[in-house]
Amino acid sequence: MRKPNVLFVMTDQQRWDTIAALGNGIIRTPNMDRLVRRGVACTNAYTTCPVCLPARYTIRTGREPARTGVFNNPDSVHQSATMEARCGTFLARQMGQLGYRTFGIGKFHTRPWDQDVGFETQLHSEELYEDARQRQGDAFARFIRTQHPEYDWIDMLQGERAEMYYVPQMSPLPEALTVESWAADRAVEQLARRAADPRPYFGFVSFIGPHPPCAPPQPYNRLYNPDLMPNPVRGDPGVDHADENIPWNNHLVWAEDINDSWARRIKARYYGEITFIDDCLGRILDAVEARPDADNTLICLFTDHGDMLGDHHAWQKECFFEASCRIPLLLSWPEQLPGNARCAELACLTDLFGVATTAAGAPELRDGSDLLGLLAGRASPRRELVGQYGTPGTPMFRAMVRSGPWKYIFMANGGREQLFNLVSDPGETTNCVADNPRLVQQFREAAARSIDTPLGRPALQNNSLRAFPFATRLRERILQFDLARGITDFGPTPSDPSTTAGCALP
Repeated sequence: MRKPNVLFVMTDQQRWDTIAALGNGIIRTPNMDRLVRRGVACTNAYTTCPVCLPARYTIRTGREPARTGVFNNPDSVHQSATMEARCGTFLARQMGQLGYRTFGIGKFHTRPWDQDVGFETQLHSEELYEDARQRQGDAFARFIRTQHPEYDWIDMLQGERAEMYYVPQMSPLPEALTVESWAADRAVEQLARRAADPRPYFGFVSFIGPHPPCAPPQPYNRLYNPDLMPNPVRGDPGVDHADENIPWNNHLVWAEDINDSWARRIKARYYGEITFIDDCLGRILDAVEARPDADNTLICLFTDHGDMLGDHHAWQKECFFEASCRIPLLLSWPEQLPGNARCAELACLTDLFGVATTAAGAPELRDGSDLLGLLAGRASPRRELVGQYGTPGTPMFRAMVRSGPWKYIFMANGGREQLFNLVSDPGETTNCVADNPRLVQQFREAAARSIDTPLGRPALQNNSLRAFPFATRLRERILQFDLARGITDFGPTPSDPSTTAGCALP
């Protein structure tokens, strides 16, 4: 049998509960629904490190953070240069060696920003630029500069951030010129190249949305009535904010005092952005299905992490509540997988390396499990799944264990622990630690085993998870995200000390 095409489609910061066919009765996602009907939806899929850079290095290496050494966004500055030597060949390079034509389009979020991750064709559309040189080198920004210079004056092409991070907006660009449309256009071009290159393709299309700012273009900005959006799900503040990073992160992006009305407006624009991406996805799926090898094409749709959107008095990600770490994961391959099927076994982003290489006929699971083998009935499900976030050996470190109905969370800052039964308490509002000491000890040991690597070992002490005295970090603000135009702060107001208490980038 001819090797299948493999197409990975990635969104950024899309919650697991935002697909109509999987139970969301408000959102409109006809093309994600189309993928659900075309294949298998993994309904208990997770990111094992719920923030951008670590999740992306997990996908391209098939390794967990304890081996990549990337536990949060800044960590990769130190680890990425030696990544392939420590973790193995990047996925795109591996697929190229297996006879595939490889192309990558969209957000890669590497360190350095233009790191070679193995694609024959790689077209960047990064969400932020640290200097003018990066904006000059970005393929999407170059498209705007050369093809549509009337919009090149815009500093932040995807919408305003900093104090506007969670303020509902409209895209500064018309629909056809947005980064999402650009990515879909470039993907369609690559999919049309069959006559020019007979090799099967491995494609990676990475959308920037629905990551904040929530700024869909017209008419998607007006698709959803905020009054029809549900309010955030909140519990006791002592449970919700046991992880001190949550209130710290809220303050960082100016989100510490968002009320329910504001939260509903944000969610309406967030849903609008997802529906817009869904329409872009539809054009990509049409291009796949226009080819004669459509049925022998494995498509995987996933995200890097979710967004709290006010649940548990929290915004952003970087925590282990479901809204942050549980993700959508759809796989379709008509020649090999059933349609409109569900898989409730634990899956994660680490499995994707094995999905691609197994489909290519050279299985290499690395730290992942055999997800295709599981779906085919020839592999056993994983008993537990472990997540890690934050630099080991610091109070920032956290770990999660998912097993059966249970989720265990450890926070090094204060040695705090949480245990939730996701069957009886899907909202994660009741901490069951005190009633289940034996189970807590079992999960604590599982988390310690998973981090026991040279790069992760600082998180351990006496073969157990290391705890620190609880401390509240000094609150700070992000004053500017995009530095390409030399803007780093607000205008001077000497009487207001808050204008100098912040940072340019997280």
